[in-house]
Amino acid sequence: MNNSDAGPLEIERKFLIVSDAWRGQVEGSPKRLSQGYLCSDAAKSVRVRIAGDRATLTVKGSREGISRLELQYDIPVRDAEFMLALCERPLIDKTRYIVRHDGMKWEVDIFHAENDGLMVAEVELEREDQPVSLPEWVGQEVSLEARYYNSCLARAPYSTWKL
Repeated sequence: MNNSDAGPLEIERKFLIVSDAWRGQVEGSPKRLSQGYLCSDAAKSVRVRIAGDRATLTVKGSREGISRLELQYDIPVRDAEFMLALCERPLIDKTRYIVRHDGMKWEVDIFHAENDGLMVAEVELEREDQPVSLPEWVGQEVSLEARYYNSCLARAPYSTWKL
């Protein structure tokens, strides 16, 4: 996340995964994430996430290209459990792996439950025009395709898509 005059920004590119070649490059242990949305629309989203023994509340603004305002706060896991019970259904259930490629940290998300079968890789950038060396295991870029946003997957899961 970057800080600018517009506030803290998330600048992120997202790609579909086309092979398992990333699995040999995983750094550390994977984390199972459970997350839900207290509200989400085109202008904003409020997300609750539990990742292992850590929980966060995240507020995101509307996208402008691959950038958007992002404010994130650590919260007690117990509070997050109560908040998840209030979230839109289904919750997002995924396993996150960290992979380094050409000095950049990639987050590989393997989705479960209603989004089973979806696999995406995201890389956060310092600026929108930052060059990115793409690993051989990523394919189509879906950064600007709303249906791949987690908030949209909570309303229209991958399992309901007509592929």
